[in-house]
Amino acid sequence: MSELTELDGLQLADVLRAGIYRLFEKTDHLNKINVFPVPDGDTGTNMSLTLSAVLASLDRAPEPHAGSMLVRAADAALDGARGNSGAILAQFLLGLGDGAGHLARLSTGEFANALRKGAAYARDALAQPREGTILTVLHEFSLAAEAQVPLSSGFPSLFANSLSRVREALEATRGQLEELRAANVVDAGALGFVEVLEGMRRFLETGELGKVVTPVHSGDESMAGTAPPAVDQDYRFCTECLVNASADQEIDLRHLRETLSAIGASLVVSGSKRKAKIHVHVDDPEQVFRIAENFGVVSGQKADDMRMQQSAAHHRKTQRTAVVTDSGADIPEEFVERLGIHVVPVRIHFANHSYLDKVSMTPTEFYRELVSNPAHPKTSQPPPGDFRRMFEFLASHYEAVVSVNLTSRHSGTWDAANKAAQRVGAEGKPVAAIDSRNASVGQGLIAVAAAEAAIAGADPQDVTAAIQAAAERTQTFALLGSIDFAVRGGRVPAIVGKVARLLSLNVILRTYPDGLIRAGGGLMGSHRLRSRFVRFVVRRCGFDASRESLRIFVGHGGKPQEGQLLAQELEQRFPAGSVEFCALTDMGPAIGVHGGPGTLIVALHRKPKATA
Repeated sequence: MSELTELDGLQLADVLRAGIYRLFEKTDHLNKINVFPVPDGDTGTNMSLTLSAVLASLDRAPEPHAGSMLVRAADAALDGARGNSGAILAQFLLGLGDGAGHLARLSTGEFANALRKGAAYARDALAQPREGTILTVLHEFSLAAEAQVPLSSGFPSLFANSLSRVREALEATRGQLEELRAANVVDAGALGFVEVLEGMRRFLETGELGKVVTPVHSGDESMAGTAPPAVDQDYRFCTECLVNASADQEIDLRHLRETLSAIGASLVVSGSKRKAKIHVHVDDPEQVFRIAENFGVVSGQKADDMRMQQSAAHHRKTQRTAVVTDSGADIPEEFVERLGIHVVPVRIHFANHSYLDKVSMTPTEFYRELVSNPAHPKTSQPPPGDFRRMFEFLASHYEAVVSVNLTSRHSGTWDAANKAAQRVGAEGKPVAAIDSRNASVGQGLIAVAAAEAAIAGADPQDVTAAIQAAAERTQTFALLGSIDFAVRGGRVPAIVGKVARLLSLNVILRTYPDGLIRAGGGLMGSHRLRSRFVRFVVRRCGFDASRESLRIFVGHGGKPQEGQLLAQELEQRFPAGSVEFCALTDMGPAIGVHGGPGTLIVALHRKPKATA
């Protein structure tokens, strides 16, 4: 390709595309060498998702103005930024846009000036910038490009000559941070940026965009080094959100950064006075969102469990399939951690305030708010992007992914998961979303069956078969704490609620084989109510001790002592040795929004005994 001395918006967009496609090809390897700031194995995925948003903005409509194209790309990166590396990339692009936004065409000198601003913006976004990271190669590229401007005849030679210095800086990261030295790898974020530059260089020299791909994860176990299975000892959740300035207040980025730096680590605040992206590691994501609300309108809340991500990155090599569920499933924490079940949170909305179920709002907080807030809450399924992000990440560490989701008869959660599964599955890995036809603790038992099959080495077809078998043999019963919440939420007509109150009728909801959850009976009065509920469940579960064993989850709506007593009484009603486990957990909003505090819920999975 002849020497280009200037780039317009269309040419610059193609240069960016080539770099993005190159990164997509390397996503899996970047995940495998990710050890800093925590070895959660998602740097490649986060950079790919961030640049996927940029790619979508480039493809939306041609933009011949180079500066306007960069501004558009930066805005898309900010909206789509994922993880530490993604937030830094977004800030780098923002600096490029601010440095060259007024230019219809870019010369090599103007490009170098914009690079310097981009590298400075990226460094300023971090509360504690560290050398030996992506910041190092951003800075070195800006210096190399500036030095090469008088020596280069155009963009192809500028990139080719600058990259030798950048590659040296990349290799030096191997010894700059203790975590990288221990694993004998270069920094994953730094390598990701260098791969983008390599793709750009190739296009400028040959005119070839490279392989037009979306991120595909090869599952190849080979890597330059092996990340140790360490964890972030200080914080659990990688937390992110967007903040948009209100009509009467610009975002004070410095004040926002200072405020957040006191509550977490790995802080990146990227953006401008009109829009900012927050990335920080904390234990309490809701604290981040509440602070952010003081600076503007908050959206795009997410919180990834880094312990679970690290577990996935270093899972048993015999496990071929990852198991995902949504937070509509209520599962005791010890089962989630022991079996490596990955959870995508549903959304809870009280008036204009939104929460991530079981992440930024615990079940205890949910029931407290349910009683005190005059606005009845609504729940909504996670957006497909949340599932896609989870599936993309897990697909880089497993051969396949299977998701067990809330009944499609009452929620769009399965549909959101299925859309994401189809998209990610089309990119090279088997990904399936299965309708549990259940909810709460019943969905939890089905997810447990799936995870046990996966740990035993089952392929995705056998894991799916385990889900279907468990779904056929799992029943859920909920004794509502109050009919009032079901009436407020519109699940029960007001006249039915009035009659139930007049008759002192305690309504029992239950699941049915078609996935519907509806009234399945009632108990009059409050005398020995818990014991009568136990008898109701035992009579209707159809358990045959000669051919089956029993697995039980019990959930409670903010009443742990009542839940414990229910679990004990229930287990005693079955023959000795017939119950594999009877475990207690908090009940989330899937059923709790309709039953309120004091609701008790039981799920029973009748598991066939192995035949001789």
